[in-house]
Amino acid sequence: MKQKVGTGLLWGAVALIVLFFVESPAICVLLTFFCVLAVYEIERVAGVKNPAVIAASLVFAGMVPVLTEYGQILDKIKIPPVFFIALYAMLMLTLMLAKFETTKFEHIAISVFASVAVPFALSTVVLVRDIAPAEHKGFMVFFGLSCAMLTDVFAYFTGVKLGKHKLAPKISPKKTVEGAVGGIVGTAVINTALVLILNKFVFDEPFMRFRVLIPLSVGLSVIGMLGDLSASVLKRNYGVKDYGTIMPGHGGIMDRFDSSSFVMPCLYMFLVLEKTFR
Repeated sequence: MKQKVGTGLLWGAVALIVLFFVESPAICVLLTFFCVLAVYEIERVAGVKNPAVIAASLVFAGMVPVLTEYGQILDKIKIPPVFFIALYAMLMLTLMLAKFETTKFEHIAISVFASVAVPFALSTVVLVRDIAPAEHKGFMVFFGLSCAMLTDVFAYFTGVKLGKHKLAPKISPKKTVEGAVGGIVGTAVINTALVLILNKFVFDEPFMRFRVLIPLSVGLSVIGMLGDLSASVLKRNYGVKDYGTIMPGHGGIMDRFDSSSFVMPCLYMFLVLEKTFR
């Protein structure tokens, strides 16, 4: 327990430091590191052994946050991103030929999906930052990440103290209905209190109307749980407990940011729709 809490606090501090520099190159560097490591963890769990396939997937994963941060590069060449994804898929299938005896199509499919979907999902941190009002850029990113991480924290401690009814026993035996409710309610309360304080003492313009903030917080908490359970299904399919060991007590990058990979794209989608229909 102490190790789990200590590592969580350490990584929470790192996240706060980077969010302070959310408009600096630090955010892109950190996202690139997370994306590459997350893809490597998934491929390791899935048993991908082809060195060329692994190398190509990690390079592509590292390019996604860079191109998201500096999107004007793609704008200048006027070629749709889907074109590069198609070329990348063809490259991966070609690399499969070199070691076809040990490289299954399943490995290629997993590598392509992981190196496209996961980096894009994590890189929406940049898109959320860019679409948010100037005064709220950093906190908007923090709000999305907190919906994922606070839900996990409150769900864990509520489940330990009050959990009786299993939420998804075949996927994640330790998760409970009581823990899920505690995660949703606790996150909504903390987000509401924090926004109240910031609106009063920090922001010149209110961050978000509470009739929007509270349902959004609840919705993102639920979405974060779905992300957590989805990542757990993949681990169960391959018979592993954690994706990695980089964070003692928490597992790997994917163990920590599985919820965020669902929450941040959904937050970005909400902000796009809000801006469109405002």
